[in-house]
Amino acid sequence: MTAEWLTAEWLAAAEMAALLGLNRRSFDRLAAERCWTEPENFHCDANPRGTWKTKTGPGGGALYHYGLLPVTVQLKWLAQREAEASSDVPAQPQQAPSEAWARYDALSGARKAAATERLKALDAVEVLIRGGAAVELAVTLVAHQDGIGKSSLYLWRTRVAGRERADWLPYLADYYAGRTATAAMAPEAWAYFKADYLTLSRPALSASYARTKEVGDAQGWTVPAESAFRRRLQREVPAQVLVLQRDGREAADRLYPAQRRDRGDLYALQAVDWDGHQFDVFVAWPGLKQPVRPVISVFQDLYSGKLLSWRLDVSENTTAFRLAFGDLIEAWGIPEIAVIDNTRTAANKQMTGGTPTRFRFKVKAEDPAGLFTILGVEVHWTTPYHGQSKPIERAFKDLCETIAKSPDCVGAYTGNSPTTKPENHGARAMPLADFIKVVEREIRRHNARPNRKTGVCGGVKSFDQAFADSYATAPIRKPRPEHRRLWLLPAEGVTGRKPDGRIELMGNRYWSPELVELIGRKLVVRFDPDDLHQPVHVYRLCGAYVGPAECIRDTGFFDLDAAKTHAQARGAFRKKTRELAAAEVSLSAAEAAALRPAIAAPVPVEARVVRLDFATRGNAALKPAPAAAAPDLEVEFDTAAAFARGIQLVVDNQ
Repeated sequence: MTAEWLTAEWLAAAEMAALLGLNRRSFDRLAAERCWTEPENFHCDANPRGTWKTKTGPGGGALYHYGLLPVTVQLKWLAQREAEASSDVPAQPQQAPSEAWARYDALSGARKAAATERLKALDAVEVLIRGGAAVELAVTLVAHQDGIGKSSLYLWRTRVAGRERADWLPYLADYYAGRTATAAMAPEAWAYFKADYLTLSRPALSASYARTKEVGDAQGWTVPAESAFRRRLQREVPAQVLVLQRDGREAADRLYPAQRRDRGDLYALQAVDWDGHQFDVFVAWPGLKQPVRPVISVFQDLYSGKLLSWRLDVSENTTAFRLAFGDLIEAWGIPEIAVIDNTRTAANKQMTGGTPTRFRFKVKAEDPAGLFTILGVEVHWTTPYHGQSKPIERAFKDLCETIAKSPDCVGAYTGNSPTTKPENHGARAMPLADFIKVVEREIRRHNARPNRKTGVCGGVKSFDQAFADSYATAPIRKPRPEHRRLWLLPAEGVTGRKPDGRIELMGNRYWSPELVELIGRKLVVRFDPDDLHQPVHVYRLCGAYVGPAECIRDTGFFDLDAAKTHAQARGAFRKKTRELAAAEVSLSAAEAAALRPAIAAPVPVEARVVRLDFATRGNAALKPAPAAAAPDLEVEFDTAAAFARGIQLVVDNQ
């Protein structure tokens, strides 16, 4: 007997006897009668349609193909196999089609491909059935054609029974749960292991396990093998938790994609951002004994990426920030928005006083308005030391390469960390003037470099071109001359010197005619420390503006041109002074004297009371003598005695 099949399903003699309802001896007799075990029916590569084959493994014996059974018995066996298969294979999802598709999407490509092949086989079976073939015949034909077991086809038909044809595919995929059993582990051991392993010191897993094992043995915990901890760590602890606990918050933040913001809806000078950067170059700074690594404060146009203004200083401070912003306004105009971080340098009261969203220093109602507030610049705050929120950080990366590592700085370059110091570290310090030239040159080159790959430049334009194209049509607010005085640095307590009222500041002399009236008075001067030859602005201590004072430069001893210029200026001052005097004095001295009224002679006055005066010595009056006792009128007057007493009184008074 030869059955038609391709994928063989084999049964032992005892299983065949049980299906036929026979004992073992009766089955062996039946097999011998029907020649099932004849050599010509042996299944092998040369005879793939053989009905029996040798059983491998313990016990040996023969295996028989289930196709030898009657059809009714085959159906009974297939039903039994389908039930066994459903118990062996994890239960297929019985969810709604949307849930089944969602689970299907999470499968690997191999399982999806297997489900697609099963769908093709079932479609072939359904075509035969709609053509009038019986289910058993259709299954048999497709199994023979595609090399699939009939039991598998019956199982797949069961899975999709009652489902819409469009939803068959997710139900035909296998969803193996994999290994679900875990080694016994005490909760205390797992908690101790996580406390040891999930730390910023980043210990090795083997070391953490060894300590967990040591403590567990002492405490009587159930501690499985190290591989059990490794598998559970991967299965239960999220990856972001591992990064946060072992690598820190910044590393965990990098797991979230950075925001990519489109600047195409801006225009030139609508918004600027600021930041400071310390160069890895030693520079000899005037007035300091040791070389320093200077810090640059830069304002950048957010639309184009162009660096608009910058100042250098020994540190990141309010002075450089204030002056760089002043340079920006003078050169280009007043921006609408300033994006700065909430540090002491940028969020100081002189710049942001009156801004309601300032979170640096204590905000008081009586605080004076800052420069941003006065000019109407809206302030947007960013997170300090967070490069993703400040596009200018990308420009600093370029400047590190083009400036700090420039051939001009060889020997002065320090490296950006203690481990990257060059061999010639500290060999020299660049003069400040030379370093300023390098910075200015490389910033211009940075702005002019073409083919910038930004959304605005489009891989074609430079920052300069993109800024210029938009600047030509943008609504720019230009500053007034009075605005300049707002960002210059104040110097309080400067005295108008005698005899001309000049002001001396940082070795320079400044003077204007208005200062003559303020000799000896304390004044406030606003100036640019990087350009001391420009006029300074003078204020009274009460805040009233006096006016600008020009710088009086020193000249060479034999500089005739300078002497001539000075003489001309002095002559002009004299002429102006005479004109002012003429305007103020409209009468001559003679005319003023003639206008004085005549004074009448005084009338003599006669004295009506005359006082007797005693003899004097020189211009001093004699001391009056004490009054003598009144003479007794009853006694006769003795003229000689009276005369003697008078003489005695004169002698006594001498």
